[in-house]
Amino acid sequence: MPYDPTLPQAGTEIDAVQMRAQLNGLKDLIDAIQTITAAQVDATHTLDPGEPATAEASWNDGEVHFTFGIPRGNDGGEGAPGPPFASAVVDGVTTLDPGEPATVDSTFDGTTVHLTFAIPRGDDGGPGPQGEPGAPGEVSLQQLTDAIATTSSNTNAVATLGMTVSDPPTQSEVQQIADKIDELIVMLRR
Repeated sequence: MPYDPTLPQAGTEIDAVQMRAQLNGLKDLIDAIQTITAAQVDATHTLDPGEPATAEASWNDGEVHFTFGIPRGNDGGEGAPGPPFASAVVDGVTTLDPGEPATVDSTFDGTTVHLTFAIPRGDDGGPGPQGEPGAPGEVSLQQLTDAIATTSSNTNAVATLGMTVSDPPTQSEVQQIADKIDELIVMLRR
């Protein structure tokens, strides 16, 4: 007997057969509920400005599949040129353990690009020619200054950007800066 929401009626005595049938009917309804085992976005389409966004969902053996339509924004007008890229400053260099990946964080405050480097140190060396192990340790500021002075020619092949960044910067301008930072990192690894 299928579930009947009108049973039992108010003021009637409970009938075990009727109550069992109601509970079995509820169980059948619960068992028929589809279970989601996975969700997947099948496609995202770009719509013209002003069109309403769309979302479609379909089922396939417990998997729900989505397709979205998202309108792009209106084309922006030409903005006033932003302040020129004035300088780049290295705010800090951190020494990492051997094997850790090097990282570079960058921020732009409107005129200056701020860079923070994290560079792994090399593995500790084995015994030297006389059989004595090399002394591990940090690089002094003077050693770093001397190394920069003698290896700065590695970056001579990196051309300057020579661009004016708009306000706000466009994705293309930010990508050009990121590409230039990547080029600089490659040259510094020599």
